[in-house]
Amino acid sequence: MSARHPIISVTGSSGAGTTSVRNTFEQIFRREDVSAVYIEGDAFHAYDRETMRAMMAAEPTLSHFAPRANLLPELEEVFRIYGESGTGRTRHYAHSRADGELYGVKPGRFSAWEAFAPGSDLLFYEGLHGCVVNDSVDIARYPDLKIGVVPVINLEWIQKLHRDRSFRGYSTEAVTDVILRRMPDYVQTICPQFSWTDINFQRVPTVDTSNPFIARWIPTADESMVVIRFRDPKGIDFSYLVSMLHDSFMSRANSIVIPGGKLDLAMQLILTPIIMQLVERRRRLA
Repeated sequence: MSARHPIISVTGSSGAGTTSVRNTFEQIFRREDVSAVYIEGDAFHAYDRETMRAMMAAEPTLSHFAPRANLLPELEEVFRIYGESGTGRTRHYAHSRADGELYGVKPGRFSAWEAFAPGSDLLFYEGLHGCVVNDSVDIARYPDLKIGVVPVINLEWIQKLHRDRSFRGYSTEAVTDVILRRMPDYVQTICPQFSWTDINFQRVPTVDTSNPFIARWIPTADESMVVIRFRDPKGIDFSYLVSMLHDSFMSRANSIVIPGGKLDLAMQLILTPIIMQLVERRRRLA
């Protein structure tokens, strides 16, 4: 952890809604005039799309969730270097033709590595592996604020099915195969990370999601509740949050439950003071 060069890590599996959470962080950064550099988790995949497909054909249980399919030692090193000096590098993965045109590469390929812009206030990571701890790496020791984004699993599958079919052109069968392939690594790599996070946001639908593979739409925010769990509730003003978030309540001494439509407001109320504390401490030391 670094007072001079803080790191925020948002971890959630594919389809969990981490992109929406990133949008909320960007709103806070813009409003509070915070300069951030970004790492997208898929920038540290080890293989491009063509190579990964060939490897998965030979190894049916391999998925992007697996540590061996990602450059986790390199990611840990970037976190370490940024915490020490505020420098580092990243790249972009082109998911689509539009991404390819933006980054100047073919879809399924990576852009060239680029150095972070100098003078940033913090590093923001959003991806699959922001808190991995195993025999090879300890990424969780570097971020100053660790956020988990964790929908219940059927909802996560619905979100992934909808996104991959609607925006990436995959069939239901292809997405289902990916889900099945990922299960071992979901259990062994993704879930353990949420024990290291400082705050977890878990969305729970209040409508039937018993068969996610035939669901025609994603449950809306108004059809969901969100459980917010604080690893260390010391200093959290729960009475203030409950008063500000209509129809919210505490379910445990370290957890508050809010209507799904209040998630953005809850994140603004909870995260803004934490982010500003990190940034103001950095600026005092700069």
